[in-house]
Amino acid sequence: MKIVFTAEHAGDLSAFQQLGELRVEGWALGKPKLSAGQLIELAHDAEVLVTSYDEVTEAVIAACPRLQVIACTRANPVNIDTKAAQARGIRVLYTPGRNADAAAELTLGLMLSLARHIPQSHAALKRGEFTHAENAAQATQSGLRRDVVWDVSPQSPYEVFKGSELRNKTLGLIGYGNIGRRVARIARAFGMAVLVVDPFVAAEDINEPGLQKTTLEGLFREADIVSLHLSSGPHSDGLVNAPLLNSMKPGALLINTSRAAVVDEDALIHALRHGPLGGAALDVYHSEPLWRDHPFVTEFDNVIITPHIAGATRESIAKHTAMIAADLQRYVAGEPAALPVALSRACRRAMRRRSLLSATVGRHKLLRMLPVHHAGIRSHAGCHQRGDGGSHLARRFDA
Repeated sequence: MKIVFTAEHAGDLSAFQQLGELRVEGWALGKPKLSAGQLIELAHDAEVLVTSYDEVTEAVIAACPRLQVIACTRANPVNIDTKAAQARGIRVLYTPGRNADAAAELTLGLMLSLARHIPQSHAALKRGEFTHAENAAQATQSGLRRDVVWDVSPQSPYEVFKGSELRNKTLGLIGYGNIGRRVARIARAFGMAVLVVDPFVAAEDINEPGLQKTTLEGLFREADIVSLHLSSGPHSDGLVNAPLLNSMKPGALLINTSRAAVVDEDALIHALRHGPLGGAALDVYHSEPLWRDHPFVTEFDNVIITPHIAGATRESIAKHTAMIAADLQRYVAGEPAALPVALSRACRRAMRRRSLLSATVGRHKLLRMLPVHHAGIRSHAGCHQRGDGGSHLARRFDA
């Protein structure tokens, strides 16, 4: 079996080497994303393609007739034309939840940064502000005074950067998937009450102490901090609009580490300029990289911005490498899915056309080719029957 591997990885690819001939290229070697032509040249005779960011288009898929599995090491295979893959009976794997801890922890970091003005106070000291106070007049021989109040004026850092505690505040979570659940648990440890909006999670499933399911409108009215954890899609893009933003408490905060499209950016800018918002923390933007002259960069001192790094941890990479390796091993061994998923008729027909149920790959006999749902990896929902828990609508609230 030939495996083309262009994904970000943890360093040890021995599990993939044991499955067959391994070709490592592109992002996996610290190089830029591959073009369509480069990808075709690499994968035209491969059975498996493992990628993170390369665009696997219909043209690429058509030019690689031996492909049986495309594995994407992301929470959602947005860079893969899944319809084209399904039409040819190609299995699409991905790694939901692999960066849930990373994204949840960044969310809490941004929450603390907003509440306590941490980046602003750090930047002020780096600029040389608040660094002399009355020290110059009463300096010791070493040039330092111990245990002093820096300044007692209204312009003192104690006053300028006076913040709020998270304890007894209300956090509103839009989306209660892998990331939202982790954020809720950490927030509860801080002593926060948590409101949840997720139409695909029943109220009885939100049964931890301090958590309550509510309506979207109610959440925006009652929450001190609103944090977004949903995927982009036709029914969620622009969900956070002007009426909702304008209904927030004076001084309330908004955090978005999910997808930029779910927020009406113009409405957010207007709410920051004229509305009740006390600040925002953003990791995602409608245009990335962010424009140098964007208002988030040039105008708002109460907006904390990070360059789309919510999932950027070494542990996330190690997790997705292990998850894909484990499921490819199951695939080759012909093991049944841990959680069988009903396939659509179109997907089954495509699989039969390729004779996947009795294929032989190298020395490995594929006895059964059921949908893979193991160690957090699910076969792509496009092959699911509509109405099951893995539909693209359900995944909107599982960023």
